[in-house]
Amino acid sequence: MAWIVLGIAVVTEIAWALSMKWTATQGNWTSASVPIILNFVNMGLLAFAMRTLPAGTAYAVWTGLGAVGVAVMGVVLFGERLNPVQIVFISLVVVGVVGTKFFATA
Repeated sequence: MAWIVLGIAVVTEIAWALSMKWTATQGNWTSASVPIILNFVNMGLLAFAMRTLPAGTAYAVWTGLGAVGVAVMGVVLFGERLNPVQIVFISLVVVGVVGTKFFATA
């Protein structure tokens, strides 16, 4: 169950980061509330997952997959570019997260 909650936290982390870029283009109070709300949800989910999972494992998976998700969605949603070297290193982050999950004790 903790891994599922952590996965949802990763999705909200990605949505939070992308919503900050979106909010910067809107410039109004209504849009500014979106990243604030997502941040509270995100932190709550991460804290809940850390009740069972080791903090280092949960945080490594959360930040790693969050960074990968933001990079990929930046390409998809905002037309940002990744060069081949960046793609290789982003792939290494994914390999690290998979290894962390595979060898986790919880």
